[in-house]
Amino acid sequence: MQSTLRQTDVRGSEDCLYLNIWVPQEKKSVSTNLPVMIWIYGGAFLWGGGQGANFFENYLYDGEEIATRGKVIVVTFNYRVGPLGFLSTGDASLPGNYGLKDQHMAIAWVKRNIKNFGGDPDNITIFGESAGAVSVSLQILSPYNKGLIKRAISQSGVSLCPWAVQKDPLFWATKVAQNVGCPTDNTTTMANCLKVTDPAALTLGYHLDVINLRYPLVHYLAFSPVVDGDFLPDVPENLFANAADIDYIAGVNNMDAHFFASLDMPALNRPLVKITAEEVYNIVRGLTLVKGEEGAKQTFSLYTQMWTDNVNQEVMKRTVIDLETDYVFLIPTQQTLALHSLHAKSGKTYSYVFSQPSRLLAYPSWVGADHADDIQYVFGKPFATPLGYRPQDRTVSKAMIAYWTNFARTGDPNKGESSVPIGWVAYDTQQGYYLEINKDINYDSVKHGLRSQFVQFWSTSYLKLPDVVVTMDLK
Repeated sequence: MQSTLRQTDVRGSEDCLYLNIWVPQEKKSVSTNLPVMIWIYGGAFLWGGGQGANFFENYLYDGEEIATRGKVIVVTFNYRVGPLGFLSTGDASLPGNYGLKDQHMAIAWVKRNIKNFGGDPDNITIFGESAGAVSVSLQILSPYNKGLIKRAISQSGVSLCPWAVQKDPLFWATKVAQNVGCPTDNTTTMANCLKVTDPAALTLGYHLDVINLRYPLVHYLAFSPVVDGDFLPDVPENLFANAADIDYIAGVNNMDAHFFASLDMPALNRPLVKITAEEVYNIVRGLTLVKGEEGAKQTFSLYTQMWTDNVNQEVMKRTVIDLETDYVFLIPTQQTLALHSLHAKSGKTYSYVFSQPSRLLAYPSWVGADHADDIQYVFGKPFATPLGYRPQDRTVSKAMIAYWTNFARTGDPNKGESSVPIGWVAYDTQQGYYLEINKDINYDSVKHGLRSQFVQFWSTSYLKLPDVVVTMDLK
């Protein structure tokens, strides 16, 4: 059960914990010991489902192309979202993380049962995008999954993202309680009342506004996982030893926060509407609230260093998207890759940037790969619905499915059943190798030091600035 996108009604049901399994069909024999890939969907922990958006019964998360092309078993499943999945009082009354526990139960179910479908229970890869990618990252850090997961892929989201873990769950639980008429004087009575509240009313007790916000949208994502001392026994950065033997791929799209930035500043997609340096500074200030004016000044100065006296609008607008992409996705992903690599024993680490330009005609021509643009290629849509795509899109899709399924099979994206266009060099903390994925994957696609000046700034100089006390008015 979740709110509709307009948030005026609910859809779905509480009876939702089901999964879908795709098994590649061999003509002569039944396959055994196939690698298993379990997909975790995104949707800001508020929306989503195991089948994804559909267009004439063509579901986004249809595992057939991946299964057939990569000779792997693909599993998708549902987990609870919104208040029913993540509402927490921050204590034992309502500990939270119910959606994460659903995911864990699905992974454990696959471990116990996938042999009956021809799968190898000792070769499970979890992969996901956005909130699903954060979930992947958190699942490999949780002690609950010890021995269940062999490999993992996070597409546009990791445990260190600023929106990945809710630090003040009681604030949002209290808001929902007020909206549904529950007492808020102590967490026990609040929790008891919320538990007997109509689930539809509870779901609609939270409303995500997306326009005319005082701060950037990322601050309003209320229902996410929490450090509960149990499923997540500590903050994510202290749990990387749990993933020491897990092979890991993590990456971002080159304009991953275009979607978020466009809500914060709608003029980005309107060629005739100009933006000012002051408006850009306000976005910077909204993202760097905890470091006060000094944090905003230093960040603004770094991101505008290439501006000239008569800087043009495209450069200014791209600066906003780079800034938000770095803050919301890229920097935390690079920090996560570094921590994974540092703690790794047998686990290998791979980094990528997806940069196949967006196919949405509503966007200016300079817009690169937006948030979620990668999913259609991973799930083989250019093959499943060929009329909607160009040959170059099939090139991208074929390469991604090959890298992803090879990795699921062997832990190395270059080795497996499928040939790949170029060798993807593993990440290390010295060189920071990564693969740029688009229609032209070649020798020049293997790069290193992704946005190193910016990663350096956010990971050192910015962190050294003193925190200021912030009282955000998130009404």
